Amino acid sequence: MKLVSILKLIFFGNYFYGLCAVALSIEATLQQQYELQNVTYYIVVFALTTWYYTKAYITERMRFTANQRTNWYIENKMFVKRSQAVMLISSVVMIFTFLHYHLQDFFALTIQQWIMILIFPITAALYYGVNHKSFGQYNIRSIGWLKPFIVGFTWAGITTVYPVLYYKLIYHVEGSLTSIDWFLFIKNFMFVTVLCIMFDIKDYAADYNHDLKTFVVKNGLRKTIFYIIIPLSIAGLGSFLMFAIARDFSLMKMLLNTIPFVLMILLAYSLQKRKSILYYLGLVDGLMLVKAVCGTIAMLYF
Repeated sequence: MKLVSILKLIFFGNYFYGLCAVALSIEATLQQQYELQNVTYYIVVFALTTWYYTKAYITERMRFTANQRTNWYIENKMFVKRSQAVMLISSVVMIFTFLHYHLQDFFALTIQQWIMILIFPITAALYYGVNHKSFGQYNIRSIGWLKPFIVGFTWAGITTVYPVLYYKLIYHVEGSLTSIDWFLFIKNFMFVTVLCIMFDIKDYAADYNHDLKTFVVKNGLRKTIFYIIIPLSIAGLGSFLMFAIARDFSLMKMLLNTIPFVLMILLAYSLQKRKSILYYLGLVDGLMLVKAVCGTIAMLYF
């Protein structure tokens, strides 16, 4: 029971997403051959990712249902609110401290760099939407087929683009993203997008009842797995192998980086049968951590 409680805390509390964001940021930084950021940077990435994913649950009215995650939030309401306060306050303090020492550096940024800094948090904000009398109620999440791409785009930006921009800012390095940076951005973008499509399988019944046209609702479970998820996984694996061969990767380096794609295909096949929410949170989303660990080991030791 203690193990189950710990797992619920890690996954339902969204701390696992924070860990994945940090791990993917480290992997991308090493793959782009930049120096790792300081600890403060990764604390902010962890805290804001956890805070963002948790915010949706504490702002909605909830009542006890068959949903384990909803019940967990009701039972741990005060703990979650305190955790949110710690995450937000610590992030704000660290960000303002950073701005105090590097404010002048921001004035030297190009328009392209400013766009890359702003586009990802704006996209993340629009995902949950605006609810104002002047604009009405709007959110990207309600567009079922677009939702996975928005999540993948935001994750790729935070983990692949931001580390590069941060490095160039503090070390006064000129220049925009290289072709390798863009390839890694697209690779992470598509990897997370496929995971989101897989995750939508969990909510198939609810999305169908709410007329939310996700890939699973529009195409059915079997077609989504065999005509969308698996082909995209194979395409991602193929593009990586071509990139690895062109860059003359060692055999071990190639094998380590193929592990997440192979596991993705196997997990997609397993989703034909109903799985628990912890299966999706731990194994499906856990592929982000597997990818980060494999990629990091490959860069450090091979």
